[in-house]
Amino acid sequence: MKNVINMKPNGVPIKVWLDNIDDNTWEQVENLSRLPFVHHHIALMPDAHMGYGMCIGGVMATEDVIIPHAVGSDIACGVLAARLPFKEIRKDQLQNIKALIKKAIPMGVGKAHEKAHLMPEINSIINGLCLEDDPTSVLFKHYGLAASQIGTLGAGNHFIEFQKGSDGFIWIMIHSGSRGLGYKVADHYNKVAIELNKKWFSSVNPKHQLAFLPMNTDEGQKYFREMTYCVEYAKQNRLKMFCSIVLACETILPQYHGSKIFIDQIYDVAHNYATLERHFGKNVWVHRKGATKAMKGEIGLIPGSQGSKSYVVHGLGNPDSFYSCSHGAGRLMSRSKAKKELDLATESKKLDKLGVIHGMTDIKNLDEAPGAYKDIEMVMNNQKDLVTVEVELTPIMVLKG
Repeated sequence: MKNVINMKPNGVPIKVWLDNIDDNTWEQVENLSRLPFVHHHIALMPDAHMGYGMCIGGVMATEDVIIPHAVGSDIACGVLAARLPFKEIRKDQLQNIKALIKKAIPMGVGKAHEKAHLMPEINSIINGLCLEDDPTSVLFKHYGLAASQIGTLGAGNHFIEFQKGSDGFIWIMIHSGSRGLGYKVADHYNKVAIELNKKWFSSVNPKHQLAFLPMNTDEGQKYFREMTYCVEYAKQNRLKMFCSIVLACETILPQYHGSKIFIDQIYDVAHNYATLERHFGKNVWVHRKGATKAMKGEIGLIPGSQGSKSYVVHGLGNPDSFYSCSHGAGRLMSRSKAKKELDLATESKKLDKLGVIHGMTDIKNLDEAPGAYKDIEMVMNNQKDLVTVEVELTPIMVLKG
């Protein structure tokens, strides 16, 4: 931990794991620290940067309430990583696999499959919620959207990567979330929270975009049920894409013609959600927005930019971070600033020099350029008391939404 900033008497302490904080991010953190129901302190991970309402890379525990914007609009956005049972793959094979992946997995804003997929695996896993049969649920209203988007990547910082591990093996990493369903759930319940906060004459400043839902209300319970559904939906979304990627590998790689690829290591970790946990003597709702759970011995996944390493880590169970760590490198520049200030040729050459197969071919891609992100090695160095590195993963092919 780099520093503890004591906000009392106006707010709880803020514990930080980074060197520098920009003014906009700091303002959001101060807003969090002064919420009347915040518990013990705010934890700021080394990848922290400005978000909407709550900063990304923040961890906050609250008593008896959940804040939709402290979870985020892409509920259960997270990372899947799997080790493939081979150590070499040629560039021409990767290019052919890439072509099959792009045919199988819709990528981009609002993209969906032409035909809706059945979702029995999700509905059975979350048995008892019955949201698809509840006409008052967001899922009921947008079930068709959810069914057509499961197994799709999305846009922004979502990606599919092939990587070479420090263990010698080829890995696949997928970063995606709950797609349009998560956004619909987040947007709906934030609006509900805003109206209820007005009705209650809440002391929380509406300009801070931190409207809350008490968990002893029907609205709070409904949000939690739908958020829980989105967590499983996002996990199944990543798994479906992974199956499509493995199928592409089986089709292209000659050693697997007529046989299946056996996967012995696969991990899935979410980083936008709220969950009930016990910290510092109380049962509280821990909001991890762009933060990864890091209980002692727990596996975590921390992706870098498309021009830097990613990491499989083990948590150290640090109570000061609410048993959390970073969810990635974190943005150094906003998307608009990156497009204005970064040079396309320079950013593309960075990836070429590393030997990465990439799609950095247009100015519109600059918002996801390596230069738009923080130095992942510095991020990892700042959280040595939160995680230990198990495997380093170097990108060899990147597909962006």
